[in-house]
Parts: sequence; C-alpha cells; structure tokens
Amino acid sequence: MNAVLQGLRLDGALFFRAEFTEGWAYQSPTSDQLVRILRPSARRLIIFHIVAGGECWARTRGGERLWAREGDVVVVPYGEQHSMGGSETAEEVPILDLLDPPPWRALPMLRHGAGGGRTDIVCGYLHCDHPLFNPDLQALPPLFVVRPPEGPAAAWIRSSIDYALAAGSPTPRTDPTATKLPELVLLETLRLHLAATPAIDTRWLAALSDPVLAPVLARMHAAPDRRWSVQQLADTVAVSRSALDERFRQVLGRSPIRYLTDWRMHLAENLLATTRHSVAAVAHRVGYDSEEAFSRAFKRAHSTAPGAWRREQPGKIVRPEMGP
Repeated sequence: MNAVLQGLRLDGALFFRAEFTEGWAYQSPTSDQLVRILRPSARRLIIFHIVAGGECWARTRGGERLWAREGDVVVVPYGEQHSMGGSETAEEVPILDLLDPPPWRALPMLRHGAGGGRTDIVCGYLHCDHPLFNPDLQALPPLFVVRPPEGPAAAWIRSSIDYALAAGSPTPRTDPTATKLPELVLLETLRLHLAATPAIDTRWLAALSDPVLAPVLARMHAAPDRRWSVQQLADTVAVSRSALDERFRQVLGRSPIRYLTDWRMHLAENLLATTRHSVAAVAHRVGYDSEEAFSRAFKRAHSTAPGAWRREQPGKIVRPEMGP
C-alpha cells in the first residue's frame, strides 16, 4: 500500500474555509468546472473537506447522504459534483454563488446560513497526474467519510490543517511547507480508509491479502526494471503460469504483464515529470532495453511520445540530462 501511495504525485492547496449555520446546504460545481476554476492544467482534481467543528452530511449527485462530524474528513476522489449541508431539508445553493470570483489572493472565508448551530469546514483540492491508475484508487467510492481514530493520526491531521490555515493562501506554491500539508493529509486519510476497509471491498486490498498475488506484486513494485516473465513470477509463488494469469484477471482485472506495463508507465510519468533523466535513462529505469521500445509502449498508453508528453507538463522539469 505504501509503495502505491508514495507513487502518487500530488499538489494542490486549500480551497476555502467556511462557517455554516443552521439551514445551510450547497452544491459544488461539476468536476470539469472545478478543473477550469482551480487548476486548468489538471486532468482531474481530488477534493477533500475537513469538518473542523459541528456536523454535516455529504453526498454525490443521486447518492446517499453520509454524515460527518468534527474531525472527520470527507473525500471526493474523482472530483465529482457533490453537495453538503447541515439539514436534509435545506435548499442546496451553488457554492460559486457564495464565493467571490477567483482568483483569490487570500484563502476565501465563506459564511452562510440562518444563524444558530455552527459547522466549520476546511475545503481543499489536489491535482494528481494519474489518480486512477491503481486498483485501490479505481475501487474507491465516489465519496466517502474517514473518521480518524482517537490518537496521533487525528491530532496530526487537525494540527496540520491549523498550520495551513495560518498560512492563509489558496495558491499552490506560496508557502512550500503549508502547501505540502494538504497532500500529506490526503495520503494519511487514504491510508486510514484503506486500512479500515474490508479486503473484499476493493480489488487492491484483495490482492494485498492474497497469498499468491501479494508477493508477486511486491516483486514487481520493488524491481520494475527486471525482465519479468509470467513464468518467473509464477515460480516465485509456486503456481502455474495459467493459475497466476487467472488470479490476476479475477482480482485485478488484467493480466500480470498488463499490470507490469501499466506500473512501468506510471513510474515513467513520475520520472519524466520530476527529473532531468533523458528518455533513454527513463526507459532503462523502468525495464526497457531500448528507447525505441519504451517510446512505442509509452505512445500506446498516452497517444504521444515521451518527450512531447514531458514538454506538455506545466511547471515541470523539461530539460533532460544527457546520457543514462
């Protein structure tokens, strides 16, 4: 689990903070609208809401209401349109009608409601270059609530958000420490959610608890550059090639080699976007004998060549080093 979560490249910021009183409810923009407003270069945003005080419900369009109380984190992993409120009968107001138009120079403070009991919420977003690659993230529900257990995790999440709020900026690179915290909070929240989810509820956790798949995945993740064959992988867990292939397809929905290729492409994205390694060096690090073979595989996955993909990444390192 740690290897997969650490492989996510996230960046983002707090979106706004809110003080709601009785009779409040709002509806978020659609995911496409949010991307255009908050991060035009993003493919998709992950949204999270931390309930800093009081309680509220949250749901995606047409979904059931889930209730959250102080200290809980509401996660919308695919950035879908969703609603939140303090009363089931309150009229849902479009959230953009309650906020000043962006861009914001300081963290927006939203106040809404008829007075009375108060609910405090901190809302944030994160941009993830490839949020839906891994089976655990593909299997996440469109909206879920995480209740950190009493102890260090809950205290850390709250203190981290307090620090980020003190920085007071909604922009991604104003205070490197403060703007890293939303990422860390989300990763910790995902760990808590995955750890508390029965293995049968997600393909990834099912794989992690599978006596055949778990050691095979560990080997793939630890050595993606190795020339793995299905037979070699099957031999490590003393099963036949056909049995391993069938187990992969049943649990993870893809063959072992397809999974390995997808994992390599995911790692290649990280290297292309965050390092100065040449395309040839990236190819070698993720298990390809030649730049040409890697480029063909990358183009099949992304419909563009690795170098062109790298140049399209906003604000990333694009001048490669020479040589491996």
